[in-house]
Amino acid sequence: MVFKRRNKQSWLQWLAGLVWPKGGWGRAIRYVNHRLFRLPDPPHRIARGIFAGVFVTFTPFFGLHFFLAVLLSWIMRGNIIAALLATFVGNPPTFVVIAAVSLETGHWLLGRPPPAEVDEGMFELFWHAIRDFFWNIYALLTGTEPEWGSLPVFYHEVFLPYMVGGLIPGAICALAAYYFSLPFIQAYQNRRQGRIKSKLAELKEKAAAKKAAKKTD
Repeated sequence: MVFKRRNKQSWLQWLAGLVWPKGGWGRAIRYVNHRLFRLPDPPHRIARGIFAGVFVTFTPFFGLHFFLAVLLSWIMRGNIIAALLATFVGNPPTFVVIAAVSLETGHWLLGRPPPAEVDEGMFELFWHAIRDFFWNIYALLTGTEPEWGSLPVFYHEVFLPYMVGGLIPGAICALAAYYFSLPFIQAYQNRRQGRIKSKLAELKEKAAAKKAAKKTD
């Protein structure tokens, strides 16, 4: 199983692992690469899945990246497990860079300079938008007054520029991941198939030798 763990983690351990995985990020990256290369699918399907997973990490739909990666990979006829593993590109250290690049690109494409308050308080705007979103769900259920102050600001100053600006760097990084990973996956699978064939040939030779020895006896 790809995602099954022998020892179950607590929620605190899981959250800590998002920031700093056990063994460090280098070990985590090697683990993901190992899983990707060993997937039982043609290289081009695995590479398509990687493309899908990397691309969706540049979208502002936080919490939905897994679902979007599965959907996009299915549309592209890519490997869904590869798409899920490739969303690992979006993690707490890289999200800072991804968000900054996407916002800057988005404001530039929309023809407006990024406001200073967005650069300095983007996470605060995220928090206020999330708070208002859940408050409005509560208001809908209880009949209290909804709050709409933060959501329009968040949409126009963060979400829309992020969505527009993430398309170009997301496509560039996804294409780079596709074309970079494809030859490595092909080479890995060819070496693995070669080892399997040589092992089978060795077993056949041993079986033939045993058969010949029995005949001489």
